[in-house]
Amino acid sequence: MSIRARGERPPGRGGGAESPPFEDVESVGERTLVALSKIGLALREQAWRDSAPRGLNPTQAQVLIVLARPGAAPLRLSAIARQLGVNAPTASDSVSALEAKGLVVKGADPKDGRALAVRPTPEGRVLARELSEWPDVLLEAVALLDGEESAVLMRTLLTVIRGLQERGRIAPARMCVTCRYFRPHAHTDPAAPHHCALVDAPFGDRSLRVDCVDHDPADPQAAARLWEAFRA
Repeated sequence: MSIRARGERPPGRGGGAESPPFEDVESVGERTLVALSKIGLALREQAWRDSAPRGLNPTQAQVLIVLARPGAAPLRLSAIARQLGVNAPTASDSVSALEAKGLVVKGADPKDGRALAVRPTPEGRVLARELSEWPDVLLEAVALLDGEESAVLMRTLLTVIRGLQERGRIAPARMCVTCRYFRPHAHTDPAAPHHCALVDAPFGDRSLRVDCVDHDPADPQAAARLWEAFRA
């Protein structure tokens, strides 16, 4: 149990004062992780349901989605592994399986002709679009949030993602908060306080992007200043 009812003493304790009416035995962080794990379980189950009928496993599906996202250049195996947070052999096996199915091809890296890079075939791009569509049930669940709840959730998720990136647990994401075009709290309108210098337009927390094709990373010092201003 995560809480104890009024008057219920913790196991192993005898006598003494009555327990607080609502005593937590798990930290907020622990309960948050349990909640996130339930969402993660739903996503994993959906990934299996979507990829298995197409003869792929979830890792292969994710490799294909990464390679086919808008504006993506061909990627080396090391870059694929880094972006998905898997080891090199796993990335290599997944690419080989996709290549055997005619969904990706290997060729010279545009940035270094001596190295090989992977890109999707036309068939791979079509399948990637199908796999990257969010299930209706998840979209419906998120749609239950009102505007303020959506904004708070987005800010919270960006904080968690950035923390994972700083600790090297996931690859850097193309987020607004790390982009040189991002101007946090540049406007007085609480509904649209931020500004994108690329399109020269204000926007709010609900419109913050986690994977923007136009992302241009700020240098580390500038990114740190942007984050501090965003969180202020």
